[in-house]
Amino acid sequence: MTTWNLQGTVNHLLICGGSSCKKHKGEEVAEAIEDEIEKQGAGRLIHTTVTRCNGRCSDSCVVISYPEGVWYKEITPKLGKALVRRLLEGERLEDNVVYTYEGQFLAAAERGTKGKKKK
Repeated sequence: MTTWNLQGTVNHLLICGGSSCKKHKGEEVAEAIEDEIEKQGAGRLIHTTVTRCNGRCSDSCVVISYPEGVWYKEITPKLGKALVRRLLEGERLEDNVVYTYEGQFLAAAERGTKGKKKK
């Protein structure tokens, strides 16, 4: 088992690995993000974790950035690379933001409020 030293990490990207996201190139998104982190020399700044389903299948592929709590929708491998570069510049991938966190989750647009109710 690997144990990462996360001191100095400024972003943690949670990349959805659920079945819908996999169908929308989720594995390729994770690989592109990790490749771009390496290319930018940002391995100490950005950590990635592939998760199970994040529950926003209609937004696949979903990537969540912490600590700011921003949920990104419809991330492709190309957008994944752009996301890494934007994060390093202190910016967001605005066109793909579905939720932000400001003490509670807020939908970036009306579309973000749509979904299925939890049982």
